[in-house]
Amino acid sequence: MTFTHIRLLAGYVDEERPVHEVLPARVVEDGLVVLAGSPGLVLGCAAGDRLRVAADGGFEVVEPGGNLCLQAARPDGRGLAPAEVGELSTGMAELGGLVEAPADGRFVVVTVARSAGWPAVERVMDAWVDGIGGVEWWVGNGDDA
Repeated sequence: MTFTHIRLLAGYVDEERPVHEVLPARVVEDGLVVLAGSPGLVLGCAAGDRLRVAADGGFEVVEPGGNLCLQAARPDGRGLAPAEVGELSTGMAELGGLVEAPADGRFVVVTVARSAGWPAVERVMDAWVDGIGGVEWWVGNGDDA
């Protein structure tokens, strides 16, 4: 297996300039990769998904990998403090989830197995948001378990 980085299309600035997110992946066969990390900007995929990626960064999920990608941020753009990210990490650890954030804390990404169960995932995320306030979260890969 070959490890690489792929550029996925996250959207556009001013409807003209594309915005990409670079993510780790494993090449599994010609034209297909398995995403090795959940995105923080891109919607529609999660770590473990098998993807076909176009030259422009657009992609198709050929086979879901069994994980949810949860994304969270403050609508006002303020970053999350390391302690706030740590609180979510503690809660998600009980479900086997992984919590990641850039150094400036502008968003949080959670990768957690669907098998953890939607009620448990929702309970952890809602308790975290209620505890720190001012944060919104959503399912980044488009569905809810």
